[in-house]
Amino acid sequence: MVLLNDGHSLPQLGFGVWQIDNANTPEIVATAINAGYRLFDTAASYGNEGGLGAALKQVDLRRSEYFVTTKLRNEDQGYDRTMRAFDASATRLQLDVVDLYLIHWPCPQRATYVETWRALIELQKQGRVRSIGVSNFTADHLERIVGETGVTPAVNQIELHPAFQQHSLRNVHERYGIATQAWSPLGQGRALNDPRIQAIAERCGCSIAQVILRWHLENGSVAIPRSANPARMAANIDLFSFELTSQDHAVIAGLDRPDGRIGPDPAAYGQMPILQRLARRFSIV
Repeated sequence: MVLLNDGHSLPQLGFGVWQIDNANTPEIVATAINAGYRLFDTAASYGNEGGLGAALKQVDLRRSEYFVTTKLRNEDQGYDRTMRAFDASATRLQLDVVDLYLIHWPCPQRATYVETWRALIELQKQGRVRSIGVSNFTADHLERIVGETGVTPAVNQIELHPAFQQHSLRNVHERYGIATQAWSPLGQGRALNDPRIQAIAERCGCSIAQVILRWHLENGSVAIPRSANPARMAANIDLFSFELTSQDHAVIAGLDRPDGRIGPDPAAYGQMPILQRLARRFSIV
C-alpha cells in the first residue's frame, strides 16, 4: 500500500482496463480479482465504467477490500460540468464513493483545469470521493492548481516506463508529496524486447515484464499494467519473490531517452476542435 498525502492509501500495484471492451470487462476484471488485484483503474473516456461496476458487484469482496480510480473526460471540464460528469461516472460504477477521481488531461488550451480542480475539491469535501488527483499534469500545471487553490493532488498519473522516466517531474512530485502513478508502465510492450532487461530477468528467474514492474515498485511508483491474458495477469502481480540490485537500477536508468514518450504531449493534447483546426491552418502543431 502507498500512503497518500491526504491520509488515505492505495495498493501499489493495480489493474488498468484501458482498451478493454465494456462487454468483456466483467469477465476480465473477475479474473484479475482472482489473481489478487484490488486496485482498478478506468476512465469515463474508456467506455467501460459500467462493466467495471458490474464486475465489482458480482464478486465476494467487501467495499473496503477494493479501490476504484476513474477520470474525468476532457469535454466535461469546468466546475458544473465536472459535478454532473462525476454523478454519471458514479452511477455507471454503482458506487456511492469513488476512491480516487482524476482530471484525465490538463487541456491547457481550454483554460478550465483550475475550476475543474475546484470541483474535485468540493466532491472530496462532500465525501463522494476519498482522494482526488490529476493525470498527465506537468510541473507548471501542478504548481498553478496548488498555488490557486491551496490543495495538493494526492496522485499524478503519468506516462512512465524505462524509456521515459520523467525524473524532473517525479522530483516535483516528491517536493509536493504527490504519489506517482505510472500508466503504460511497460511502455506498451516496447521495453519487453530490450536485451539489457532480458539479462536481468534471466538472472532473477522471472520475465522482463516482472523486472520492469518491480522497478516501478522499488522506485515508489504505483503501477497499473493491463492485460486480458490470465497468465500474464498472474505474472504481473507476482513481484515479491525477487529484488533488483543497485546495478540493475543503473542499467534501467540508462534506458531513459529524450524521445521516449509514446503518448501525447500534455502541453498540446485535448485541444477543442476549433483550436485544432486553427493550429493546423497556421501550421503551429
